[in-house]
Amino acid sequence: MNGPSVRSGSAVRTLLFGMAFLMVGNGLQGAVLGVRSQIEGFGFAVGGAVMAGYFVGFLFGTAVAERFLAAVGHIRVFAALASVASSAAILHVVWINPATWALLRLVFGLCVAGLYVVVESWLNDMATNANRGRVMGGYMVVMMGGLGTGQLLLVGGDPASFELFVLVSVLVSLALVPITLSATTAPPLVIPEPLSLRRLVATIPTGAVTTFWAGAAHGTLLGLAALYAKSEGLTDARIALFTAAAPLGCVVFQWPIGWLSDRVSRRGVIGMAAVAAALAAGGSLLTEPGSALSLLLMFLFGGFTFPLHSLAVAITVDRVAPAQITAATATLVRLTGVAAAICPAVAGAIMSATGPSAFFVVLVAVHAVIAVYVGYRIVARDTIPVEEQTDYVALPARATAVTANLHPDFPDTDQDPEPEQPSDR
Repeated sequence: MNGPSVRSGSAVRTLLFGMAFLMVGNGLQGAVLGVRSQIEGFGFAVGGAVMAGYFVGFLFGTAVAERFLAAVGHIRVFAALASVASSAAILHVVWINPATWALLRLVFGLCVAGLYVVVESWLNDMATNANRGRVMGGYMVVMMGGLGTGQLLLVGGDPASFELFVLVSVLVSLALVPITLSATTAPPLVIPEPLSLRRLVATIPTGAVTTFWAGAAHGTLLGLAALYAKSEGLTDARIALFTAAAPLGCVVFQWPIGWLSDRVSRRGVIGMAAVAAALAAGGSLLTEPGSALSLLLMFLFGGFTFPLHSLAVAITVDRVAPAQITAATATLVRLTGVAAAICPAVAGAIMSATGPSAFFVVLVAVHAVIAVYVGYRIVARDTIPVEEQTDYVALPARATAVTANLHPDFPDTDQDPEPEQPSDR
């Protein structure tokens, strides 16, 4: 009786184990490239554009993976993309110039998005209504915990040398082992069609606005934190702690914030989290870079900013028809990806013109926009009663549209769409 369930749970753990290798390598590469770009004298503007290449590639990765999955299947696509990503990682140390690095970052981001598609579609195939929430929670912990752990590995070598680039390549390659040995059958790939942005904004503008600006903040944070820390003269150990603090803060704070959002006004929690993140970033402007207090503030900043994406999805799910949940969530994922692709380059240019501290100024400004807009919506429109809210679901800030299918409120695809609801009152 329990055989299939046990085998499914084992397969999920195996997939997440392989995903952990990929995320640790991803986190380490982001940290080492940020530090190395400062060592090579790229500057903030060029460095920001280089780091933005990852998010640009990520935007197109789902479409590329979808095309090849239909032709050759999941395991072959995963093996091919992991091999290309591993090669791209190590080639950074072979050709050290901004144009090449931007292209390699784009290729790496494209491959990572495709790898996410493979894993997410497998997880979706193995998840049931009874365990979907736990699967999604485990996936989020692996994503953010692996990212933070990878950044801590910066202390394992000299960023000015080649060892850390080799380590990234090895970690990405190791992700192949459990993934290729885990699933014996290829699951169906379900890429949800996005709900049009115009219709989404008309239905629930708070979700769209929060998602966009949260994506801008997360792209800036993940793309430029190491550049900022290196420019302030931090040691490699301090840079590792500085860059890892925010993702690890997300792992700790995601569930308490979600628990609160299920019991009080969702918009109020979004506003509170945005204000707290702005205060943490603003406080960092007044502290010595790399100090214990600055690390604590980054931990708090990550704890409040990363759940904003999940909160935006939750408030959107509260308002859209059940048959639109998957499409709406997919649109939000794409929207945050666009913002993450744009903002690191913009923030890097601002830092180049005004100084490293603009890193935190941008983060304060982005969260202030969210807080002000949510405050306006609270005053202008009645909130949704708590008893009408759906359950909060912890979602990775960096995932593909396929993740929408893992939402516990995933609707029956044969269900007819319900009439579109009015704005979020």
